[in-house]
Amino acid sequence: MPLTRRLAADIVATLRDGKTLRLRAGTRHRFIGIWVVVVQGRVFVRSWSVKPRGWYRTLLEDARAFIQLGHRTIAVRAVRTRSHALRDAVDQAYLDKYATPGALRYARDLGSPKSRATTLELRPAAWT
Repeated sequence: MPLTRRLAADIVATLRDGKTLRLRAGTRHRFIGIWVVVVQGRVFVRSWSVKPRGWYRTLLEDARAFIQLGHRTIAVRAVRTRSHALRDAVDQAYLDKYATPGALRYARDLGSPKSRATTLELRPAAWT
């Protein structure tokens, strides 16, 4: 059975409406909370720290990841996003979603060239 390119609508809606995503990159990391946005029904994440052993670098080496939604653990794969238009839309989605005075500074930083380069789409995966 071929992999679909998009997560199920109920998962996307939960991520769109929630403030954070619980993500585990690869098999060595623990679940952490990161910011997530939805653009065109697709789920995107970015890193602003780009630590050598952080979740983003781990996903570049091994695209396998898991997200937690309540009591569910869902296997996903991370796919790099190269489209400038899509990255622009993700920039705006971060600014729209994280628009409180305390969050806006970080949302703007996620639109910096360094963070834009880390844009990943989360798609369904076959592993469990």
